[in-house]
Amino acid sequence: MDKLEATATVCDFDPISGSIPATKVEITVSLVVLYTQGVESKQWREFGRTEVIDNTLNPDFVRKYILDYFFEEKQNLRFDVYDIDSKSPDLAKHDFLGQVYCTLGEIVGSPASRLEKPLGGIPGKKCGTIVLSAEELGNCRDYATMQFCANKLDKKDFFGKSDPFMVFYRSNEDGTFTICHKTEVVKNTLNPVWQPFSIPVRALCNGDYDRTIKVEVYDWDRDGSHDFIGEFTTSYKELCRGQSQLNVYEVSRDKDRNPSQSTSLHYMNPYQMNAYAMALKAVGEIIQDYDSDKMFPALGFGAKLPPDGRVSHEFPLNGNIENPYCNGMEGILEAYHQSLKTVQLYGPTNFAPVVNHVARYNYAAAVQDGSQYFVLLIITDGVISDMAQTKEAIVNAAKLPMSIIIVGVGQAEFDAMVELDGDDIRISSRGKLAERDIVQFVPFRDYMDRTGNHVLSMARLAKDVLAEIPDQLISYMKSRAIKPNPVPPAYSTSDHPQTNPV
Repeated sequence: MDKLEATATVCDFDPISGSIPATKVEITVSLVVLYTQGVESKQWREFGRTEVIDNTLNPDFVRKYILDYFFEEKQNLRFDVYDIDSKSPDLAKHDFLGQVYCTLGEIVGSPASRLEKPLGGIPGKKCGTIVLSAEELGNCRDYATMQFCANKLDKKDFFGKSDPFMVFYRSNEDGTFTICHKTEVVKNTLNPVWQPFSIPVRALCNGDYDRTIKVEVYDWDRDGSHDFIGEFTTSYKELCRGQSQLNVYEVSRDKDRNPSQSTSLHYMNPYQMNAYAMALKAVGEIIQDYDSDKMFPALGFGAKLPPDGRVSHEFPLNGNIENPYCNGMEGILEAYHQSLKTVQLYGPTNFAPVVNHVARYNYAAAVQDGSQYFVLLIITDGVISDMAQTKEAIVNAAKLPMSIIIVGVGQAEFDAMVELDGDDIRISSRGKLAERDIVQFVPFRDYMDRTGNHVLSMARLAKDVLAEIPDQLISYMKSRAIKPNPVPPAYSTSDHPQTNPV
């Protein structure tokens, strides 16, 4: 038993059930019941029940199952889905919709710890599918108590105002989101004040204070087809500031996901460049002079890619996985504009995949003789979601001939980025300090000219973000005892006697 306890970890178990029967069945309310099986008795015991969700064929449950996970044991699980017809706790009085058998190890061992299986249990009938996901819980035992209100929400009801409620999601490492809380519905108002609620911090962010938290606001409808009002993103670190002052968020329908909307930072105004393009052009036009062939790999992160909507944090802007290189700054800008027409922008904001791409795949890791030095420019508008992974990636990259420039655009809080910029405190990961400081972060808004002179804004930005590159390059060369190549002999006219023109 001591060995089992020493190797045990705790998994936060998220059943997200989508029940889509082949025949049309009106589901009034749905419920999932989890059963575990004893090792010796083989008897199934009810472990817990989700909450009941009204009027939907695709319920997304908030309540989680918390189980002890033992790698060396086979832990059999059974999930039964019911259509609830009354308030009776007796499951025999409700309609059985299907069931699925699996093991806890099967879920944990699935890609991204996410398992999708068809529901069975009713002969000759397709019962839909169930999606099960697991995440190891952190050691954080804190609880957060919060209260939210809203002003001037969209009017969604024809004869009234709106009946708003909020849905909270925590971000996962694979770019997906898991529901973790729903507020109550406040009837017939555009200025709701929701009741205070308490929630475990690990349910919100699993103890990672910088992890993205997405909040969606809906107008409640009796038939379950709730109308989307808008959304915003935050982090637990940002929410904590509300203890001393109010946190104010803009609830936007497409805050930065639809480049055709003028509210998006990616909006392609025919008369002027957006902030992303200005940052690219400002830094790129200077640094490209030090590259011989003017061919640059350009990657995007945080988008759903066609044709299957897969979320990627490392995709080529030109759409060519085999050759992500673009010809000069004009080629990068063209690829950027074209990518906005083909991908769907999507959170969270993960840096580690792009940093690792440059550090490990055929770039900086392959050339360490001093003949080449690499500069990674990251332009972002969001709060970083994978801080721990990014720190580790930067610590590893600090050994390589590369520097990282991060430019923040928009009005988001970029406090976490300052931590990556190791000017004051050298960045570390897993108790290991970075060999040298390779990151420079600046928020573009600090360099915007008040008169609207974009040329001046870009010049100011480029001057500051590139100022540390020479020292970072020299520090790498010195640490590897790499000396400059011999200076070529001076040109002399005596070595090249003049000839008379013919």
